[in-house]
Amino acid sequence: MKKKIAVIGSGFASISAATYLAHAGYEVNVYEKNDQLGGRARQYVHEGFKFDMGPTWYWMPDVFERYFQDFNKKPSDYYQLERLGPAYRVYFDAHDYVDVSDKLEEIKETFEKIEPKASQSLDEFLAKAEQNYEVAIKKLVYKPGVSPLELVSKDTVLEIPQFISTIHDVAKRKFKSERLRQIIEFPVLFLGAKPSMTPAFYSFMNYADLSLGTWYPKGGMKSVIDGMITLAEELGVRFHTKSNVSKILTNDKKEVYGMLLNNNEIPVSLLVSGADYAHTESLLPLKNRMYSDAYWDKKVMAPSSLLFYVGLDKKVENVLHHTLFFDVPFDEHAAAIYDEPAWPEKPLFYASFPSITDSSVAPEGKEAAIFLIPLAPDLEDTEALREQYFEIIIDRLEKLTGQNIKQSIIFKESYCVQDFKDDYNSFKGNAYGMANTLLQTAFLRPKLKSKKIKNLFFTGQLTVPGPGVPPSLISGKLVADLLKKNY
Repeated sequence: MKKKIAVIGSGFASISAATYLAHAGYEVNVYEKNDQLGGRARQYVHEGFKFDMGPTWYWMPDVFERYFQDFNKKPSDYYQLERLGPAYRVYFDAHDYVDVSDKLEEIKETFEKIEPKASQSLDEFLAKAEQNYEVAIKKLVYKPGVSPLELVSKDTVLEIPQFISTIHDVAKRKFKSERLRQIIEFPVLFLGAKPSMTPAFYSFMNYADLSLGTWYPKGGMKSVIDGMITLAEELGVRFHTKSNVSKILTNDKKEVYGMLLNNNEIPVSLLVSGADYAHTESLLPLKNRMYSDAYWDKKVMAPSSLLFYVGLDKKVENVLHHTLFFDVPFDEHAAAIYDEPAWPEKPLFYASFPSITDSSVAPEGKEAAIFLIPLAPDLEDTEALREQYFEIIIDRLEKLTGQNIKQSIIFKESYCVQDFKDDYNSFKGNAYGMANTLLQTAFLRPKLKSKKIKNLFFTGQLTVPGPGVPPSLISGKLVADLLKKNY
């Protein structure tokens, strides 16, 4: 008889865990509190427009390939990819921007135009970044974070200095140009920490960016989620929406025996939670929690976000699919997230215009626009503040790109700190989980397996290996492997 497993949540990590466990012969049921599967990768559909509500970047394609390959499948069996060229645009002032090509030689030419000999520095930097990527993917990120010994090998020992220095240190040493340093430092924002707090080893994200490229799955990131759901269902996984878990039931044997699902008790033999880690533990009796409120309060959380999903009645000019606006001081905004949490006076922001690449996400002749401002978690969140910051970034967008946008807005929908709390039970309303700082890496992150409850496991961006979509896929595999060893 198949062992039964309940999985809480339906984000990337949860679906990944479910597919691996079903493939191993377990009977798997996934319970999602919202009415749509996908967790943060849900989609907002309105008046013929389609918006990815969460992740919009597709990096590290090899991780997705490895995931599907584990089931003798390919990504192309489920969705179609296009490499973006240029990958993205970075604005520094009005009509003053840098396009990051999809070809390394062209990127080197761009760097050289900005700073003499910068192409050589970039070659040296990326050579080390590629080595780090090899070590990270082959030696580190597929480790379950059970012991510090996982980090010990002849390859990783040689990299110890890179865990002491930071990305900011390396960028400053390699490049004099502030613009080039910002381009180099930008990818680690996906790790949820300041470049000055992120170990230099994480330059492997630059290799993912500049060498492996930026890709787009037709239909948006939701098509990746849909592909994973299809694969999971082919393997026998059953999905249940509008299924809110309000309590995890445990016995004197330190085991989960059930949970309250929509206020009805259901039996549970094995439980994997891909929901917010801190929230999941709050569903347990106090004595059965591994981590206290004080523990979570001390952790460096990745940012939250203010997002806008905007339908425009015309095509936008002078932007690319992915466009970053770095026309204000980078360090000041970072300080407002990590040092003295506050709404930033001059916010950096990111814009995605997926309809530039994909006509299926907006009506003909119109544009789907997604705007994101990184914010400190747990900030005050009001409609007035949301509106104030929308005006700030739209004014800047118009000025920097030389066009009128406001008159073309058909509708807009916002999403911010309180929504992350309400929809995902997200700790302090964070958007990306726990930051990958030195003291929050690998075995120093919350564990995949509960030490208090025998048959309770965790997956997702608050545990190993960390924030981001590719790490979430890996986290699902790691927890599945760990569960199989124990049961």
